[in-house]
Amino acid sequence: MATALICGSLTYDTVIVLEEKFKNHLIPQEHPSGFEIHFMVPDLRRQFGGSAGNIAYSLKKLGATPLPLATVGMDFGPYAEWLDTQGISRNYIKQMDHCYTPQTFFIRDMDDNQLIAFHPGALNFSQYHRITSPLSEEVNIGIISADSVEGMTTHALQLIEAGIPYIFDPGSTIHQFDGDDLLKFIEQAAWILVNQKEWQVMEQRTGLTATQMARRVQALIITRDAEGPLIYSQETCYQIPSAQAKAVNDTAGCGDAFCAGLLYGLLKDIDWETTGRIASLMGAIKVEHHGSQNHLFTLEMFKLRFKKNFGYALMI
Repeated sequence: MATALICGSLTYDTVIVLEEKFKNHLIPQEHPSGFEIHFMVPDLRRQFGGSAGNIAYSLKKLGATPLPLATVGMDFGPYAEWLDTQGISRNYIKQMDHCYTPQTFFIRDMDDNQLIAFHPGALNFSQYHRITSPLSEEVNIGIISADSVEGMTTHALQLIEAGIPYIFDPGSTIHQFDGDDLLKFIEQAAWILVNQKEWQVMEQRTGLTATQMARRVQALIITRDAEGPLIYSQETCYQIPSAQAKAVNDTAGCGDAFCAGLLYGLLKDIDWETTGRIASLMGAIKVEHHGSQNHLFTLEMFKLRFKKNFGYALMI
């Protein structure tokens, strides 16, 4: 059975969409220090999120077995029920009874400007959640995704100790690592996954070009939104075409859906060109839906869209 241990976060995401613009409420410099701003909120959504949860959800939809590893809080009940309905294991989720599950609050205006507030909660204790060895399940691959810096560092070392090859997918946490930290992850990881902005940070802080970094790992994958990803293996660079989305409704979680497609290809030992296309199509399917865990499809539907987008049958 193809199994992936997904180290990362499980969060509650609250999305508030305003029918007005932030700029109409900007406070002049001469305004007194005390002020209040009132917004009417016609659209509010509370969603299940977090890197580990999002990746696990999409990977499960593809038919693989995800094992999310994360630290959550005393309010985790609704999320636990959701994972159970999706058939996703909670064996490696640790609940802390003295704090909240991590929470992210997004406030968006009509100009697509966004305010983001994040409460880490149980994420502050993720480094104390050890990967037990030997694992109760046979794990083929691991991933280090966005978590606390301490948790990501700790779990990476534990994956190495357990002999599990892993993807390093830092997400927005990349800004919290210096060049030496990133070089350590490059030494340990089998694969590196970043988007274009994250790649700019990694390139600047490590001093390595994409080709140089690819020689130190099995592959470097750089996502590029509509342009399609680049996959640098040790031998060559594959330029993967992007999949066609039917609509662009919500880009949040698209990177996690892409990562799930990448994991699936690695678990099935599929060639890079096809793996990149699977990942690209996963991102396109996600962007059509609001929320990071609301896209629905069957494997047969996925195969039909794959052939329509890329011109050949997906043999999985």
